[in-house]
Amino acid sequence: MAYTTITKSSSFMNTKLYTGNGSNGLSISGVGFQPDLVWLKSRSAGSTEHHLMDVLRGWGTGSTDTPNISSNSNGASYNRNIFSSNNVNSDGFELNDYSDTNANGGSFVSWNWKANGSSTVANNDGATTSNISHNSTAQFSIITYAGTGSATNIGHGLNGKPDCFITKAIDSSDWHMWNNSFGANDRIKINSTGAATSNTSIFPTVPDATKIYFGGGGDVNGSGVNYICYAWKNVPGFSQAGKYVGNGNATNSAFIYTGFKPKFVIIKVTSESDSWFMHDDKRDGYNDDNEYLFPDLTNAEGSNVNRIRLLSNGFQLPTTDKSHNKDGATYIYLAFGQTIVGTNNVPATAR
Repeated sequence: MAYTTITKSSSFMNTKLYTGNGSNGLSISGVGFQPDLVWLKSRSAGSTEHHLMDVLRGWGTGSTDTPNISSNSNGASYNRNIFSSNNVNSDGFELNDYSDTNANGGSFVSWNWKANGSSTVANNDGATTSNISHNSTAQFSIITYAGTGSATNIGHGLNGKPDCFITKAIDSSDWHMWNNSFGANDRIKINSTGAATSNTSIFPTVPDATKIYFGGGGDVNGSGVNYICYAWKNVPGFSQAGKYVGNGNATNSAFIYTGFKPKFVIIKVTSESDSWFMHDDKRDGYNDDNEYLFPDLTNAEGSNVNRIRLLSNGFQLPTTDKSHNKDGATYIYLAFGQTIVGTNNVPATAR
């Protein structure tokens, strides 16, 4: 079991479930920290967007001006009546009556990450200046930058090479992810079911200890276009991005060792087309019928399929479906969780 510098993972990443009341001022508490990235999705209603908000783009002032962006779409950032005038706080956030995120009686999930709040710094490690809110313990950066239209690079603020990052224009464009199993030019789109592809105008060079590199492609580096980027570096016992190859055996299924008990996992087959899948340890159906949502679709929550098993030191895929464990297929994942062994061999608090 991995040692970790994080003895309480829920201080840096946490899933919070809630029920909507359809009224302004719904207070959601129990997140455990003041979130800097909030990802909301209706579990019960289909045809509802994923909504991602972060501290660098701002929370709005309580009317109809919360800037949000959808993982299921290549659309531009748009303003909605999501947060109240109290927006985020030290233990969660307060919602207005926007139906996608607070329909009366609806079931919702929020995934929350802690960066460094509004303590944003200008980073000049790259050829193009970036603005960063970075958490050095959880190794998570929220980054904004302006495109140049020609090959450039930006500082990411992490303490070493990123293991996963996601980039999207505030204007209309696809979401592009790089994973530590990819080489130069490789990327995959979050808002698409497509396989991973190579494109020299997107990520021409793998990131290094200080910088992320972009080609001149408009999706990631259009002239005068503003971008948002989320970047993570693996932290033993807390977070891990990586890849695995399926074995197509539901009984002796593929097992991915993380060194911690995953509480959130996002998975995508990269060798062929299929949806992304998001799982966590808070929604109903825990092991083996873990309920799932699709980051690339507006669907309501799916359930009653044996596709993932969250274990004390990793996760297993008790299925033959190509979504998680087709024989010979390649997959990438991003997971967060809690090891039972903390700093200096001190037992960690799992939940």
